[in-house]
Amino acid sequence: MSDFPRWKYALVVLAMLFGIVYALPNAFLPLKAVQVSANKGSAPVDDTLRQKVADALARDQVATGEVMVQGDQLLATFPNADVQKHGADTIKALLGDGYTVAFKLQSTVPRWLTMIGADSMPLGLDLQGGVHFLMQVDQSGVVDKLENSYADDIRNQLRQKDIRYESVARSAVAGQGIVTVLRSSDDRSKAADLIAANSPDLSVTDGPSTGDRYVLYAAIKPAKLRELSLGTIKQNLGTLRNRINALGVSEPLIQQQGENHIVVELAGVQDPTEAKKLIGATATLEYRPGIGYPGDPRAVEAARTGSIPPDANLYYTSNQAPVLVGKRPIVTGDELINASSGVDQNNGTPSVNVTLNASGAKKMQEFTNANVGKPMAVLLINTEYETSTVNGKVTRTPKTTYTVINDATIQSPFGKEFSTNGLGSPKEASDLALLLKSGSLAAPMDIVEENVIGPSLGQQNITKGFDAVMLGLLLVLICAAVYYKLFGLVADIALFFNLLILVAVMSMIGVTLTMPGIAGIVLTLGMAIDANVLICERVREELRNGSTPHAAIHAGYDKAWATILDANVTHLIAALALMTMGTGAIRGFGVTLCIGILTSMFTSVVMTHAFTALIHGRRKLKTLSV
Repeated sequence: MSDFPRWKYALVVLAMLFGIVYALPNAFLPLKAVQVSANKGSAPVDDTLRQKVADALARDQVATGEVMVQGDQLLATFPNADVQKHGADTIKALLGDGYTVAFKLQSTVPRWLTMIGADSMPLGLDLQGGVHFLMQVDQSGVVDKLENSYADDIRNQLRQKDIRYESVARSAVAGQGIVTVLRSSDDRSKAADLIAANSPDLSVTDGPSTGDRYVLYAAIKPAKLRELSLGTIKQNLGTLRNRINALGVSEPLIQQQGENHIVVELAGVQDPTEAKKLIGATATLEYRPGIGYPGDPRAVEAARTGSIPPDANLYYTSNQAPVLVGKRPIVTGDELINASSGVDQNNGTPSVNVTLNASGAKKMQEFTNANVGKPMAVLLINTEYETSTVNGKVTRTPKTTYTVINDATIQSPFGKEFSTNGLGSPKEASDLALLLKSGSLAAPMDIVEENVIGPSLGQQNITKGFDAVMLGLLLVLICAAVYYKLFGLVADIALFFNLLILVAVMSMIGVTLTMPGIAGIVLTLGMAIDANVLICERVREELRNGSTPHAAIHAGYDKAWATILDANVTHLIAALALMTMGTGAIRGFGVTLCIGILTSMFTSVVMTHAFTALIHGRRKLKTLSV
């Protein structure tokens, strides 16, 4: 008689139900859709816009499933990819540049499944299409910023020590760094000692001297430049991950390539415009002393004549009103640790709530304590690239824009936490908070290569992958049933549920399915039957040794378990190594293989033992069909 415990029967039943329910959402294929969202300055998405889009699609005879408003976005569904593209072209022509039109896969999973956390697996770039970016990091901008900072420090040090100098400025010649012109040989010697003592990352050398001009060069050391380069790439990688996670893209590929390139792959994103806005932006805030208010006579005169006070910069608000702003920032975006959008309680306008680190909070507190009643400007700095063709070659030139988003009077001192208002809309506040919270890029990045993988190619990969899984499963099922008879059929049922449970687990935890993932599933199915082969051969051996059928079943599972465990543990170690150390396709393969090993150990041993005990447990047996 069988001694298989009842609690294990219950566990097997629960596992089977789990596999069926949580794998079921993958049977509901998503609909091809187009998503429309309003850009800054455009009318919000509403029912009027929905009707306008529906009429345009009907006029162009585009077959649509449904056109509906979801929150602040418009969604139109289509029967296939070709009609989806036709519909997107029609909507773009109708709405122009005021709206962002993007491709999307609209889930059709029933609500009752999503309410219990059951959803279909997200598909990778190779299965649903998407965009591929190769981005080049502009290291020169970081060096420029660092050299400017060193130049300011040198000026301050020379003033504090009363060392006479004529000028301190960055050299136009590469490699010379910062050029300091002093009044005497003694001044140059003192300056060299002072810079070497206070700035160990600078290499100080004497330059030429003529009359009362004694030149001193201070260049950043190569070791510091290498450290700066590695730190820039690392910070940009981290910032990109934060920003892309906010986009909601499942398992994006973000990795370094070479010394100054970063690869970004976003599955399911067919229109790269929105992604490029977010991942390529170098938006950050600077808080600076205000000199007057937007549009005051001094600013208007400076804008008209070009005569700007030496301690100020001339910038403009979003309404193109001129503003004079102090040159030296109080705090910058590098000292910001958190940002969230909200509404100003005093005037009801959109705002961004800012939290500074300890250093930034101290500087802000000191400035506001000393400047109550005076203006402070909030400067939004954004870097974009302009592309032009010169002599047949494509060149990309960085363009940095400065916009004063707020210039208000300091009513009372503040430090670590405060809010910035004056933003045009809640969406603008939300976008700015997202950029600030995810961190500023250490250096601007230029997209030098961009590819869009269409959904039709992805559909071909899905079809081929599905055929491969079904063919592999069918061949294994036939071989097991023919060779091991009833025990083989039991193994076939367990193998089928192994596939269901594997898909269910991957769906529940949100693993992105890719072509390497499909390869991992096929390999898992092939490996899973190994455990049943070991068990069946052990049962046969026990029968040949004269054991009774029930004793043979018990001994077969008991003696095969150690071998099964050893084999799967070694496979699991390899899968964990691929999952933790690999990236992209390698990691996807490792994740699928790791989950598959765990599920196959359960189905091949526990589930088959439960089925075998259920079939043979209460019967008197003379032999076994194995």
